[in-house]
Amino acid sequence: HSEEWRNDMNEEMISIDRVLPNAPAGEWRDDVGEMAVAIRDCIRSVLGKIIEYKAQHRHLLDEDVAPTLQRFMPQDIVRNSVLPFLELPSHIFEVGDHEDENAFE
Repeated sequence: HSEEWRNDMNEEMISIDRVLPNAPAGEWRDDVGEMAVAIRDCIRSVLGKIIEYKAQHRHLLDEDVAPTLQRFMPQDIVRNSVLPFLELPSHIFEVGDHEDENAFE
């Protein structure tokens, strides 16, 4: 899975590299420009993928790793010590339509 995730994120970065250089910046104070919108879209896309990968990672831990470890270790140790150690950081990412035009002033 990690190779698939890596390839997906590499494609995302290539897409970002194609979009941003051609997106015009705003020309006046009230015009955020296409570049700001493109940057927001890129951030939303990347964060959405991170959330998806994190859910897939958790599923792999629960479905594949835990049963294997429980053959060799007591279940309470696996659930309380080992699996929490293997989880991805518990950052909260929000991917929504939060359009605050004043965020960059």
